[in-house]
Amino acid sequence: MRAAVFVEPGRIEVAERPDPQIVQPTDAVVRVALACVCGSDLWFYRGQTPYESDRPVGHEFIGIVEDVGSQVGGLHKGDLVIAPFAYSDGTCPHCRAGITTSCLHGGFWAYGGMDGGQGEAVRVPFADATLVPIPGSGHSAEMMRSLLTLSDVMGTGHHAAVSAGVTRGSTVAVVGDGAVGLCAALAAARLGAERIIALSRNPARQALAGEFGATDIVAERGEAATEAIMALTNGVGVDATLECVGTGQSMATAFAITRPGAMVGFVGVPHGVEVPLQTMFSRNIGMHGGSASVRTYIPELMEDVLARRIDPGRVLDFETDLDGIGEAYAAMDQRRAIKSLVRVASI
Repeated sequence: MRAAVFVEPGRIEVAERPDPQIVQPTDAVVRVALACVCGSDLWFYRGQTPYESDRPVGHEFIGIVEDVGSQVGGLHKGDLVIAPFAYSDGTCPHCRAGITTSCLHGGFWAYGGMDGGQGEAVRVPFADATLVPIPGSGHSAEMMRSLLTLSDVMGTGHHAAVSAGVTRGSTVAVVGDGAVGLCAALAAARLGAERIIALSRNPARQALAGEFGATDIVAERGEAATEAIMALTNGVGVDATLECVGTGQSMATAFAITRPGAMVGFVGVPHGVEVPLQTMFSRNIGMHGGSASVRTYIPELMEDVLARRIDPGRVLDFETDLDGIGEAYAAMDQRRAIKSLVRVASI
């Protein structure tokens, strides 16, 4: 099969890889229809995170079940499914607690010899527990985009909001205007936040943040951003901060703008971050989040997507096919795109 692989920093190319096969009786093989590039993929694309040459890439996809193992009971050939960015058995103590990304027997696409999601097909372990069938048929292209975001970014944005304790009437700040940050603003609005302050300097992203529910935009960064948000909140700070970047500056801003007694929900993959324990202690600020267990969130979010109450697929503003995978990465790296969609096969 054809699949995208990492060659070297700045180079993602298509290569031939072995076709996935059923290995365990609980496996399924999924033929990928739509995939996308994640902001976290840019860390190795830029050479900031180690990554082996010729290793497959990608962890967000939806597709059609092509084959199932003898012990798969809840899925059938031809089912349209969402694959969360981590596979999990659904039965270990961590899965039962809803933290599927820490499954004792699970893992992640493109790691440990697994297929990557930016290819023609993927072997899926623990298929019954991992994959989520999409009900109905004949979904529009726009609906399919929104369903695709449930494999990662919409669930991750939701995780930031849940981790920060967003409730009805909250005042919320979202640090980061990438796809996750924009989805976090949408998630905060979905949970009933009254005021959502989005930090963004990009006009197109500012506009989409507003359409997703942001009530205020702050274009400043660093200390200037902190001053602007404190002015907007009469010197109090926000009730919940959603940190969706993972850099030292973004985390410092998140803690500076959070009111005493409130929480920072963090989902940005940390790079060069120092946790300000003295600030947390002196101001009673908490920190919760991490790798989002999107498998836990997919059912409730999918219900809202299918009912057209939310449309997170709008973050996918660049589209190509598998042959254009290099440009899909470059467009995001250069911030010409919020998030790149890769159309692998027709449904």
